[in-house]
Amino acid sequence: MTKMTKDKQDIPTTGHEWDGIQEYDNPMPRWWLWTFYACILWGIGYVIAYPAWPGITSATAGILGYSTRAEVAEAIAEVDRRNEAINAKLATTDLTAISEDAELNGYAVSAGAAVFKTWCAQCHGSGAAGAKGYPNLLDNDWLWGGDIEAIHETITFGIRNEDNDLARYSEMPAFGRDELLEDDQIDQVVNFVMSLSGDPISATLVTEGAVVFEENCAACHGDNGAGDQSQGAPNLADAIWLFGGSYDEIRETVYNAQFGVMPNWDTRLTEAQIRAVSTYVHQLGGGE
Repeated sequence: MTKMTKDKQDIPTTGHEWDGIQEYDNPMPRWWLWTFYACILWGIGYVIAYPAWPGITSATAGILGYSTRAEVAEAIAEVDRRNEAINAKLATTDLTAISEDAELNGYAVSAGAAVFKTWCAQCHGSGAAGAKGYPNLLDNDWLWGGDIEAIHETITFGIRNEDNDLARYSEMPAFGRDELLEDDQIDQVVNFVMSLSGDPISATLVTEGAVVFEENCAACHGDNGAGDQSQGAPNLADAIWLFGGSYDEIRETVYNAQFGVMPNWDTRLTEAQIRAVSTYVHQLGGGE
C-alpha cells in the first residue's frame, strides 16, 4: 500500500489542483495517439483530394475532381434519356387523347405530380386545395375553364403576368378606390351579391344592389352572377370565394379590386412537363 502511494507521488501532475484534488499528467495511450495522428493524415489527404475549402465563389475542387452536383446532373440526364421516348410521345399526343392511353396517362399523372409538388404546391398547396387568393384545383369552380385544354393554356401562358403576351388577362375595376361608386352603392351591391348564394347583411339593400349590379357588374359576371370563363369573371352564385365570402371581404374586393397573377411556365417547363402537370391537375377531381 505504501509502495503504491509512493509510485503515484512519483508521477508528475499538471499543476492543477482543486479542493486538494490534483490531476496526474499521465501519457496518452499509444494506440490513441497513433489513431489521432492517422486521422490528421487522413484529413490532410481528404482536403487535397476532394472539394473542401470554401472560397468567394466556389470551393477548392480537389485533385480528383469529384462533385456531388455532377453526380446528380448525371443521374438526372440518365433519367431524361430513359424517358425521352415517352416524353416525346406525351408532347405530341392530343391533350384529350392522353387519358385514352393507359401507359401514357399513368406516366403523365406520375410525372405531373412531381412537377406540381416542385413548382405549384407553394401557392396551391401540397394537396391542391388552394388558399385565400389561390384557387382550389379540386372543385369544379374554374375561373378560366377546367377542361384539360383550358388548364394547359393557363399553365403555359399564365394569368395577368407581364412576361407573356398570351397570358390570360382581365382586370376588375376598383369601384371604391377609383370613386366609380359611392359608399352606399357599394354596400348595396355587396348585399345583393351575398344574396345570390346566401343571406345578405341587410335584406333591405338587395333591391337597390341589384340595380347597381346590373349597371356595373353584369357585363362581366352575367345577369344572374354566374360568371364568364372567357373573361376570368368568377361565379358569384355558388358560395365559392377566392378572396373570402364574408361581408367585409366582399366589400374589400369591390372597393379595391383583386389582381391575382400566375406566372407563365412555358419558359421554365418543357412541353411534356406542362402536359404532364395539366393531366395531373385535370384528374384530381375538379377537371371539367
